[in-house]
Amino acid sequence: MTCLSDESGAPLLSEMIPRRVLIKEQSLEGYLECPPEKVFPVYAMGVCRPESESVVSVSGSGDPIWDAVREEAKLEAEKEPILSSFLYASVLSHENLELALGFVLANRLHNATLLATQLVDIFYDVITNDKAIQRAIRLDVQAFIDRDPACISYSSALLYLKGYHSLQSYRVAHALWKKGRKVLALALQSRVSEVFGVDIHPAARIGEGILLDHGTGLVIGETAVIGDRVSLMQGVTLGGTGKGTGDRHPKIGEGALIGASVTLLGNIKIGEGAMIAAGSLVLNDVPPHGMVAGIPANVIGYVIEKDPSLTMKHDASRNFFEHVAVKFTGRRSTGIQDPGRNN
Repeated sequence: MTCLSDESGAPLLSEMIPRRVLIKEQSLEGYLECPPEKVFPVYAMGVCRPESESVVSVSGSGDPIWDAVREEAKLEAEKEPILSSFLYASVLSHENLELALGFVLANRLHNATLLATQLVDIFYDVITNDKAIQRAIRLDVQAFIDRDPACISYSSALLYLKGYHSLQSYRVAHALWKKGRKVLALALQSRVSEVFGVDIHPAARIGEGILLDHGTGLVIGETAVIGDRVSLMQGVTLGGTGKGTGDRHPKIGEGALIGASVTLLGNIKIGEGAMIAAGSLVLNDVPPHGMVAGIPANVIGYVIEKDPSLTMKHDASRNFFEHVAVKFTGRRSTGIQDPGRNN
């Protein structure tokens, strides 16, 4: 099992993550109805697979998230026998979360150019040798569990949510980019965009504990930076303002919440704990904990929460908006120009 402790003395990841699922000892005997080799070509082509003894072991691994994933997969296989081979091949045949994730991503992304066996090797090699990624994949899945009410379990995030898949594929592509394997990183980016509808440049820098809710239509440019604990909804664009090179994309502070279909353009700074309302066009810096909305976006208030990305409250209170509406109506009736607007 990979080490999840930080050499700097940071607390163990297992201490930071609540355990949502009670791991119970239940027999797996007899639930497999179809050998995975007939369903998944990766295994049929001879990719490394654990011994059967480790497959049926449900004992605690010291990794609460992986224990939860395995327990959930085991129970789902008993409830839905038609999925038993899929769950065996994707989860129960693996020794840890890193190997299961690599298998899942390879089977989602493979094509005639990027073969499943090759992708499995790439993902396994990168993820199992990068402690930062090992930590991030766990904090990310916990973010999905905590912030997305449609995410019903750890295993569902691992197996079905393309926001999670595209984020972890980016992490592998980013690691390849940093190692100088830029062509492979770009090929992986292209495939992720094609399969998931999410386009993240492998050179972008993204923190941990990230939620990509839905993910569809998300675009993150080459020099963009996203801090820890940020939540981004579907259709968000972190783009440039022209064809110039250099540092040209937005920088998102920790704990920010970016609403659906928000467009942020240029080398602007979004402060920590800021909230960007859905559909906004942001062209200027946003102060820490600022709440902005509109086209172009203006500051309409300030967020009380330290990390609005964790509460996922996309709107202010009704009283707040009533106050803004009355204030705006008063200005219009008296002919006063709104200082936040340009002629």
